[in-house]
Amino acid sequence: MMSPVLLVGGSGFVGRSVTARLIEHGHTVTIPTRRLVRPERVARMPKVKWVQGSVHDAPFLADLCRSLGPDGVVINLVGTLHDRPGQPYGEKFKSVHVDLVRQLVEAMTAAGIRRYIHMSALGADSGGPSMYQRSKGDGEQLVRSSGLEWTIFRPSVIFGARDNFINLFSRLASRLPVMPLACSGAKFQPVSVENVAEALVRAIDMPHAVGQSYDLAGPEVWTLAQLVRFAARRAGHARPVVPLPLWVGIVQAYLFELLPGDPLMSRDNIASMRVDNVLPPGSDQVLDTVFGIFPEPLESLSK
Repeated sequence: MMSPVLLVGGSGFVGRSVTARLIEHGHTVTIPTRRLVRPERVARMPKVKWVQGSVHDAPFLADLCRSLGPDGVVINLVGTLHDRPGQPYGEKFKSVHVDLVRQLVEAMTAAGIRRYIHMSALGADSGGPSMYQRSKGDGEQLVRSSGLEWTIFRPSVIFGARDNFINLFSRLASRLPVMPLACSGAKFQPVSVENVAEALVRAIDMPHAVGQSYDLAGPEVWTLAQLVRFAARRAGHARPVVPLPLWVGIVQAYLFELLPGDPLMSRDNIASMRVDNVLPPGSDQVLDTVFGIFPEPLESLSK
């Protein structure tokens, strides 16, 4: 069934791919955005309705859900990687990963909308070592207790042509003669943005996906050092990786946090890397077994 979809966070990296897949599958898409969309972008996506406003404004969110109708689907991709220290997490994490989820559940319930697709993260855990993981875990708990027809996706680090992970290290490799790196042995299982987007869209009309949580990962496990070397090679600037002791990495991250804008690496990022970001032992590769999607390897980026 082709459903009207409210795509919260649709203007970001993952959102662009999800939007394209939704259109391919015949859905109509509404994307809230704080800033006016450039005319050329509107022209490229004529089947998308852009609505200016903040999803953190409860009346605006309620209006969006009412206009969607009870047959609509809400997909929430909103997330952030950085925040100031707080307990159990900072105000930004609380606003983005917890409060927004609560407001979405309330708006959907009031509008009679049932189907909800939620983007979380592999390693999300209300008792996790980082603020990011704890806030994502608390967001998941709100979804599970919502009474909605929910599906949760928990991807490892997501890669793609415009990602903010591999491309960050590619840019650094073009400027630095060596790559100093804390937590160089931390493990990840990078997953393609196109694979993630396709799984989210297919889940809309899969009754057996309701009430399920899916860990999404690619076919291979990489250490952080291997990922950085890959990014450097892809940029054409092979660089040696210099592992840093944990305490040096924490000091480095603290100094990064003092700079304007989002830090290259925060102390909370380092705390997250205390837990390997990979599929649990014995887990199925659900991209294949549940969604019928071939998991793309990271090397597909270099083609």
